[in-house]
Amino acid sequence: MALHFELVSPARLLFSGDVVSVQIPGAEGEMTILPGHAPVLSTLKPGVVSIQKDGGTDKIFVRGGFAEVNAKGLTVLAETAIALADLDAAAIAQQIRNAEEDVADAKTDAARAKAAETLDHLKALQASL
Repeated sequence: MALHFELVSPARLLFSGDVVSVQIPGAEGEMTILPGHAPVLSTLKPGVVSIQKDGGTDKIFVRGGFAEVNAKGLTVLAETAIALADLDAAAIAQQIRNAEEDVADAKTDAARAKAAETLDHLKALQASL
């Protein structure tokens, strides 16, 4: 028995197909979804979606979004999704330095909070490498 899984971002459909299992970074903790899983709706925190297929594992970093399990399978709607294989560690390190400067240079609490959130997401991305 297989689990049908789709991962969608605003930019494109990143994955659609039958899989063995999917591990997602739920806001309340990591969840592994298997075929026949009970219906669930969860928000996502920044982290890695691990897609276990018969031929191996794909890993995709997601930043925010929702996951829904229903009778048809699992659908993840991610705010941002990037395959780990496509990430450049040096570029991420530079983005983190830039975000740290943005936090230091912020003039208002709102701007500082937004810059800090971006920095946290970049650090989560870096940690997933």
